[in-house]
Amino acid sequence: MTTSTPTVGRAPARPTRPRRGPLARAEARAGSRLVLPSVVIVFALVVVPILWTVMLAFQDLRLIDLRRAGLFGDYTLDNFVTVFTSPGFWQALGTTLVYAVVGTTGAIFFGLITAMALRKPFRGRTFVRAAVLLPFVAPIVAVTFVWKTMLNPQYGVVNVWGAALGWEDPIGFLTQRSLTTSFFGIPVDLPIALITVIVFEMWRTFPFAFLFLTARLEAIPGELEEAATVDGATPSQSFWHVVFPQLVSTIAILTVLRFIWTFNNFDDVYLLTGGTAGTEVVSVRVFNFLIGRGDIGAASAQALVLAAILAVLVILYMRFIARTRES
Repeated sequence: MTTSTPTVGRAPARPTRPRRGPLARAEARAGSRLVLPSVVIVFALVVVPILWTVMLAFQDLRLIDLRRAGLFGDYTLDNFVTVFTSPGFWQALGTTLVYAVVGTTGAIFFGLITAMALRKPFRGRTFVRAAVLLPFVAPIVAVTFVWKTMLNPQYGVVNVWGAALGWEDPIGFLTQRSLTTSFFGIPVDLPIALITVIVFEMWRTFPFAFLFLTARLEAIPGELEEAATVDGATPSQSFWHVVFPQLVSTIAILTVLRFIWTFNNFDDVYLLTGGTAGTEVVSVRVFNFLIGRGDIGAASAQALVLAAILAVLVILYMRFIARTRES
């Protein structure tokens, strides 16, 4: 009869790492040298500006004092107190959220409709698809000038057509804060300038969603819809139960990207209204603090607050998407 040696109380042996040979070490050094330029560029163009913005946000600095800003300045929280207590900040934040949510939703919705409408082949489809991309590829200065001319309350073609249709007074689509109208006899004040910049955002960016969704539609196997048709599914049932589930992941990515870009959008709103008439979003407010007042500290603090809010919203959205996929 044999007896085994007890192993209780003995620490398990650590796995020994295989020793790398000279060739493996040379490949590792070559890989490090290849990656090093990218690391330096990212550090210089991304990390350093972020750290510099954080440092400025905690210092009481004006534009004229920028030269004395350094690593060991007088740090304070006064800029954040100024941001949160200044009049108009919370209203600008609410306007930004409405602008981002409605603009993103509308752009993806119209992009989906356009992608579905141009899905089947027909004569001239390539030309029509190229024409759809024009709002997205056209220079922003040119398209904002066209819109401002069309919507001008004095000589704009929209108000001319409106007068022909019976409008009593011309509408300042980009200069008028609210427009009182009646729905079923109930007077309602519409934020007409904000609605106009949101519509402009939808019109300009829906081709981006159209591109993504068209590429995904081209990858869906045709056998799935043919099988649904053979089983007696109507076109709407085929869309909701066969096509749309294939687009969910693409729509989720589009939603995140478009929301981030729209939340940080500056040029559209500034070129159309300058942030007046109830259209001041936080990015325009940061610009006004930086250029108009020369208050670098407060502008940097608002930029940090904007980035923090955006990061929280994106994290919550990504966790929601992850739970939805798991369920």
